[in-house]
This record gives sequence, C-alpha cells and structure tokens, in this order.
Amino acid sequence: QVQLVESGGGSGQTGGSLILSCVGSGYIASGSCMGWFRQAPGKEREGVARIITDSGATFYTDSVKGRFTISLANAKNTVYLQINNLKPEDTGMYYCAAGDRRGPRCYASVDHYTYWGRGTQVTVSS
Repeated sequence: QVQLVESGGGSGQTGGSLILSCVGSGYIASGSCMGWFRQAPGKEREGVARIITDSGATFYTDSVKGRFTISLANAKNTVYLQINNLKPEDTGMYYCAAGDRRGPRCYASVDHYTYWGRGTQVTVSS
C-alpha cells in the first residue's frame, strides 16, 4: 500500500516562494507518474504539475508554467513542488498523487492517479 504525505504548505505573500514536499512510502513503480494537484475553494481539483519517476520528464498546466517546478529527490518516492512568484490564485489545497503511467505523458486527470495524500494548504495574500 502506498502512502503519500505532503508538507511545506503555509501562508505566503504575492511574489514570494514556497516549496512543497511529498514523501511516499510503499512501492511506487519506476516509470510511474507522480503529481501535484491543486483544489481551490469551490473548484475542481486540477493537476498543475506531473513527473515521470524514472525519466524525470515534467508536465505542467499552462497557468503555472514558468512559476512551478516539480522535481524528484534521489529517493524516487519523494517529489517537490517549487512555487515561485506566488499569486493569490495559487491559494488552495495541494495534493500529492501517484499512479501508473498510461502513455508517453503524465496526464492531469485525477482518474489516472491511484494514491493520494491528504493535502497541504497554501494561502497567498496580496
């Protein structure tokens, strides 16, 4: 059984930076997808950043390109999300997820991910 635990959320100001961490326990297959999903109040959960665990190939939703960076630690079951130039619209609960890869990419659909953390809250003030 895979368990994912997020940390690093908190409050930030517009223009600031945060780093989120996700540590996975249990077996996560090489070549799987790990990702960060954001859910703002009243909105659907969206996959903002994803990574293939063996190649390190990354994928981002358009709204965060250039500001978010997803990366893996040397321990392949640990993934980070660097958020730069924080914006109020980055506010939300951030979830770490893992699942089998279903093609050449890691897609943003929540249905593609089997394992989920409980989330860490990010609040950005202007």
